[in-house]
Amino acid sequence: MSTFAALGVHKDYIKSIKEIGISKPSEIQEKAIPILLKSKTDFIGLAQTGTGKTAAFGLPVLHQIDAKSEHIQALILSPTRELVQQIKKQLFKFTKYVDERIFLEAVFGGEKIDRQMNNLKRTTHIVIATPGRLIDLIERGAVDISHVKTVILDEADEMLSMGFKQDLNRILKFTTKSDRKTWLFSATMPEEIKRIVKTYMDANAPRIEINKNTLVNANIRHQFTRTTLKTKVDDIVTFLEKRQSQRGIIFCRTKAGAQNLAKQLIEEGFSAAALEGDMQQKERDKVMRAFKNESLQYLISTDVSARGIDVKELEFVIHHQLPEQLEYYTHRSGRTARAGKSGTSLAFILPSEIEKIHQIQKELQIKFTEVTV
Repeated sequence: MSTFAALGVHKDYIKSIKEIGISKPSEIQEKAIPILLKSKTDFIGLAQTGTGKTAAFGLPVLHQIDAKSEHIQALILSPTRELVQQIKKQLFKFTKYVDERIFLEAVFGGEKIDRQMNNLKRTTHIVIATPGRLIDLIERGAVDISHVKTVILDEADEMLSMGFKQDLNRILKFTTKSDRKTWLFSATMPEEIKRIVKTYMDANAPRIEINKNTLVNANIRHQFTRTTLKTKVDDIVTFLEKRQSQRGIIFCRTKAGAQNLAKQLIEEGFSAAALEGDMQQKERDKVMRAFKNESLQYLISTDVSARGIDVKELEFVIHHQLPEQLEYYTHRSGRTARAGKSGTSLAFILPSEIEKIHQIQKELQIKFTEVTV
């Protein structure tokens, strides 16, 4: 296992990452950092959520910034405001001991655009943004991205599945210059991502794949239990009662399903709340804060709402229903077993869904165990 110093990371950054508690590079960091530090190149990094991607692109991009210049030199795009805020926070911590201050600005929907426009009038070196809000700011002439040298697409597959395809294409067109480099990080490689790579990136861009054969984190136990429509909620209650000290996320396919289940669990005396797309941003933030600071034990969420949730120490993920899309299973189950811990991903299935379990096993190369709760 190499060290950050051996990868070429500057001692000022090493001091701050040690302080955060990162002592050894993860696999994606070990493979990506030397390439991104040493050569001006497009780059593709395929790795699951929770493998340390932020430092893998964050440290090299910070090394590239000319702090004396007042221009925006790098753009980091991410699918949700939670992820955008998380990335900004982490990069800010990395810069603690750097001599010349590097200025970061986070912009995202759900907050007053005027405030963000004002913030961007200050010196800004790196903008971390959700695609939709960045387009708004570009159209208002509030952000100048003509000097951007590096565009980083973080969780690219999630951005596309959340409907940001047109926004991404527009941003990449705005920033297309011969010397602009694109670094793309994604958990999966659907056709639309291949199209972005083909259109905007160098055909010879280095490509790093982590755990190529294990699309899903190896520390997750995949389980299913048979149930009926009538008894499903009771079965989930039984499961939770046996694990009173543990925390987890329960995934539902629809907003109404998430709200109903949350209501039923609250009536049963559980500390639970729903997270879904129709919620006001203020409400959403309140629920997320409570979940992160552990005053809330269970989160009941739809697939899109759970994007970008990075909460450590979650022992399990429950699938109230199996997801419609295969990659959603990867994203859902990846919320547990983070940072080297193990976890359980449990699906409550109806007799008619057993075929879907076989399909997921085959496609994702994982093994399900049948359990009774």
